[in-house]
Amino acid sequence: MFYTPDNRDPVLKYDPIKAIVAPRPIGWISTLSSEGVANLAPYSFFNAVGGMPPMLMFASEGFKDSARNASDTGEFVFNYASSDLADEMNNSSANAPAGVSEFDHYNIEKAESKIIAPPRVAKAKASLECKVTSVVETNDVEGNLTGAVIIIGQVVGVHIDDDVLRDGRFEVSLADPISRLGYMDFGLTDGLHERLRPDFKA
Repeated sequence: MFYTPDNRDPVLKYDPIKAIVAPRPIGWISTLSSEGVANLAPYSFFNAVGGMPPMLMFASEGFKDSARNASDTGEFVFNYASSDLADEMNNSSANAPAGVSEFDHYNIEKAESKIIAPPRVAKAKASLECKVTSVVETNDVEGNLTGAVIIIGQVVGVHIDDDVLRDGRFEVSLADPISRLGYMDFGLTDGLHERLRPDFKA
């Protein structure tokens, strides 16, 4: 089979590209709005983009709360999404209106960061405090803006749960990460799980 993205073969009921580019780490991003409201949301377009200095990126399809807050304030936190926090991570993906804190609405415990203002997920196995270095609005091959935005940040502070350290190493098998696979599928240690995005309920 061959097709072009603007003319997908009708046998493909859903776009397979996100399933093909998988597994992907989940960027569980916490930010603070200009009004001081803490926001928390998972992003599957996320990764490290540099080692020295350490740099991270997350991409948002549109200036959603996390991207807007990070752009406005210049700060965000990456929180490690582990299997024991799968429900909290998935709940925070709900389409909550601006001005609602997912931390508060879903009773996700937060903790203070050391260097930047946005809080972090208290139970995360690791959290990386970041200061924004670039905000990139993407364009297509014809030069038209796509509506997507990439936020790049430099890691300025690192939190690690001592329970996942072994012999001076961050032990991934103990940290038990969740990966994004495509469609509504997530990879957990015990296999593949489908998790639907919840509807926000006021």
